[in-house]
Amino acid sequence: MKIRVLLFTSALCVASLVAEEPAVPGEAIVEQYCAAARNQEQAVKSASMDVDMSASLPRLKKQGRLHALRRISALGRITYEALRFEGDNTVKNQVIGRYLSAEAEAQKGQTPSLAVTPANYRFKYKGLTRMDGRDTHRFEVTPRQKRQGLFKGEVWIDAATYLRVQESGILVKTPLFLKRVAFVRRYEIRDGISVPLQVQSVVDTRLVGKAELTIDFSNFSIDGQKRGTTGDLDGQ
Repeated sequence: MKIRVLLFTSALCVASLVAEEPAVPGEAIVEQYCAAARNQEQAVKSASMDVDMSASLPRLKKQGRLHALRRISALGRITYEALRFEGDNTVKNQVIGRYLSAEAEAQKGQTPSLAVTPANYRFKYKGLTRMDGRDTHRFEVTPRQKRQGLFKGEVWIDAATYLRVQESGILVKTPLFLKRVAFVRRYEIRDGISVPLQVQSVVDTRLVGKAELTIDFSNFSIDGQKRGTTGDLDGQ
């Protein structure tokens, strides 16, 4: 009887392992993901979306919120047009402003590239799981070099389209005024495109303590119509 129980338990374990194994090897999944990422770069050019940035400095009990229009040019350059800011100027300058400056700095020439690809990261397959009703492949990623902008964490890849649905981790190198940056970036698949949905960041700073930032994206469109009057962030 004990032998039968052991055999039955072993069979269940084997079945579970088989069910979690990808239909194709991890290397092939990464290749498909890289191909989808290259197509994605072309697909999102000339796109725009609304952005709501909510930030706080808990130790100082200060908050701020920026509503802006985010555009991706035909050349892939990202720019922001601030529509409205509410809250404390310290949050505006030390949290939101620094985030926008860091993103602008990171995309200057993109040399060396910060893309989450095998050129910059080692990929380790961690299993097939469900996220928001979709089958997704989960990979652990480790940067090949300790460079600013790269992170150690995970990438979740949609099993049907091979597009990213989530990235999370901790930056391996930060500017001197920061001690630690942890984040979660979520995406949704819409019409064959991985569209930004939300970014959550927790930053440990050396000057003002912990800073929290949540960015929500909406109204994604490509070659959309012009919207309302916009203003410069510094002029708010």
